[in-house]
Amino acid sequence: MQTRFTPEQLADPMTARSNAVLRSCVHCGMCTATCPTYQVLGDELDSPRGRIYLIKDMLESGRPADARTVLHIDRCLSCLACMTTCPSGVHYAHLVDHARAHIEATYRRPLTDRLLRAALARVIPHPGRFRLALLAARLVRPVARLVPDARLRAMLAMAPRRIPPPSRNDDPQVFPAEGATRLRVALMTGCAQRALNTDINDATIRLLRRARCEVVIARGQGCCGALAHHMGKGRLAHDAARGLIAAVMAEHRAQPLDAVVINTSGCGTTVKDYAAMFAGTPTEADAATVAGLARDVTEVLATLDLPPGAPKGLRVAYHAACSLQHGQRIGGLPKDLLRTQGFEVAEPEGSHLCCGSAGTYNLLQPEISARLRDRKAATLMATRPDVIAAGNIGCLMQIGQAAGVPVVHTVELLDWATGGPRPAAMAPA
Repeated sequence: MQTRFTPEQLADPMTARSNAVLRSCVHCGMCTATCPTYQVLGDELDSPRGRIYLIKDMLESGRPADARTVLHIDRCLSCLACMTTCPSGVHYAHLVDHARAHIEATYRRPLTDRLLRAALARVIPHPGRFRLALLAARLVRPVARLVPDARLRAMLAMAPRRIPPPSRNDDPQVFPAEGATRLRVALMTGCAQRALNTDINDATIRLLRRARCEVVIARGQGCCGALAHHMGKGRLAHDAARGLIAAVMAEHRAQPLDAVVINTSGCGTTVKDYAAMFAGTPTEADAATVAGLARDVTEVLATLDLPPGAPKGLRVAYHAACSLQHGQRIGGLPKDLLRTQGFEVAEPEGSHLCCGSAGTYNLLQPEISARLRDRKAATLMATRPDVIAAGNIGCLMQIGQAAGVPVVHTVELLDWATGGPRPAAMAPA
């Protein structure tokens, strides 16, 4: 694709990067075949190719974002299925991130939108605040039908019926390996997950220790910045990311880490991109180190040769989170691990398509999100599973609203299969 940025514009590193992305696009349209919003809405401007044209025009002209461009960029899930499909290697993620930052800097949204987005960015990344918000949502949910804004109703619906107490396993500490230590790893405990489902980190710690890993919970770690980053709120995102980087590097310098284990794939995709996020800044070297250490939990487990398990007589429908299969290009590992532990694994039709969670997307675009959720739940249930497994908390919450069977994290099943407790979601009624 030909571009017309001026030399002055290309002096900006982010614009120079976007220019390279745009020039790699041959506008073939193959991305439209795997774009969930294009499939649902049927509008070219709600496809990656259409959005690329909108972003190109906005950035080349140097103009503030307009309402039409904002509408279609906001509708993008950032599922990155287009990047898996693209034969030209277009790095759409970096381009749409630049577009969102430009929108945040130049477009004045309606007051209700500004307040809602600010609240999400300043509440969800903080487990204490988020827990209080979830408790408040439970109180209001009985009268949710009276709430006029569909986005607020979606937030009320998301609140789980049971909000778990904080897990002390998320406090700064070191869990020794069971037996001779094979790896020393830091577990990224996350933010929203710590309020929504504490069982996931607990299961991860047990599983890693059983596989002879020393598990470090770094002091001072918090949100990785992914949520704010994908909302275009660069300062908030970078501040959060720098805090996590500093916490990990303090542990790494004290005693080298073999990996930073991440069990929320949406976070993992962002952390693995820290080198690009902090390119040209004083944080770049440390960011690159943390990005290089970052591993999805299944990547680490695959190296540890877990002993095979006996057949469980359970059929697991595996949902491949977009951030895992497209963002990190991890496809077969989770399924292989489940099969090795004796589970029968089924894949739904259209497994490459998003469930509609996508960070805050299900809260900001509830109508489109619900259509994607219902379609995903239907394809998963068509496999006649006993349980659904996925590797991302957002997907678990999203699919759980529409599925007719328990929905659990992959590590919960692996932990159970190797000696841990049965996942709470699967407990007999």
